[in-house]
Amino acid sequence: MRVALFLTCVNDTLYPETGKAVVRLLRRLGVDVDFPPGQTCCGQAHYNTGYRHEAEPLARHFAEVFGGYDAIVTPSGSCGAMVRELYPRLGERARAEGRGGGLAKVLAPVVPRTYELTEFLVDVLKVTDVGAYYPHRVTYHPTCHGLRGLGLGDRPRRLLEAVRGLELVELPGAEECCGFGGTFAVKNAAVSTAMGADKVRNAASTGAEVLCAADNSCLMHIGGTMARLRTGMRPVHIAEILASTEEEPAV
Repeated sequence: MRVALFLTCVNDTLYPETGKAVVRLLRRLGVDVDFPPGQTCCGQAHYNTGYRHEAEPLARHFAEVFGGYDAIVTPSGSCGAMVRELYPRLGERARAEGRGGGLAKVLAPVVPRTYELTEFLVDVLKVTDVGAYYPHRVTYHPTCHGLRGLGLGDRPRRLLEAVRGLELVELPGAEECCGFGGTFAVKNAAVSTAMGADKVRNAASTGAEVLCAADNSCLMHIGGTMARLRTGMRPVHIAEILASTEEEPAV
């Protein structure tokens, strides 16, 4: 199986350690993963702010870069949802506007081959115990795109529950949005801030050392709120937890 890592803009720019953790984890599980250097933004930022036509060349480029792979793995529920949910819409809208079905045909092969990391582990590799060790008290926030867009369900929790040394505690109001929402946080800053504060207060009430999620864009927003409220908690991507072993110090 030819597997590619789709790192995403946020991770490439701000959280490269998450990408390194994905590679370590997959290699430990016997998966030889490639990193196609031609990858760029998937177009989500453009699409979500109303620039659909501008997103189309980026989607086409994504299909060209990743089209030869059997599986495309990303540590981002939001970017994974862009490919799986919104690429088909891009193609159909182009067809409806009389610009032919070429875009839909180009995008179709990569849509079903794109997996969020926890989906790939549980559904494709058929594992929940990945040999991780992480001796910390952790609470898990299911991000909106992962929860509602991709339907990740309990996959992340099952993976976390199998980590040796990890104590998983329930997050009150877990399914409530953290308030980030991309440009929502900019256009509706007061609402976004209030939602983030609610999320962080709920997380702090668990007594956890770490808040875990499967999307660094949400963790960036939550982590900033944690720092301002001085909770002492740390935001950590699930890939970095699952990549941790007794040989490699836990982050």
